[in-house]
Amino acid sequence: MSDRKPLFSVTLADCRVDTFRSGGPGGQHQNKTESGVRITHIKSGAVGESREGRSQHDNKRTAFRRMAESAVFRKWQRLEAARATGRLAEIEREVDRTMHPGNIRVEAQVDGKWTEESER
Repeated sequence: MSDRKPLFSVTLADCRVDTFRSGGPGGQHQNKTESGVRITHIKSGAVGESREGRSQHDNKRTAFRRMAESAVFRKWQRLEAARATGRLAEIEREVDRTMHPGNIRVEAQVDGKWTEESER
């Protein structure tokens, strides 16, 4: 057995779940039941949606999986992992060092020519 423990967990309680009529082909059944599901992870803003199945339960499972696989959620997940392991401060220091004004070159287009901001 492994001694590993999760850094954090995400459950449906951390999300907003919206149901809707999925529309499209399918006739009366789709017009009467709210089987489409959209799940939004509140902290990251990641969204997953499913409307393919006839079952709201199946669509909810698919929407949650899509939300968890989204690029927005994965970025949030990496930040949370860095925060949980104490590496976030190290990352922020590196970003501050990199974004120092001496390391940034700002150019603007003036009269069709690109010039450095300091030359203007």
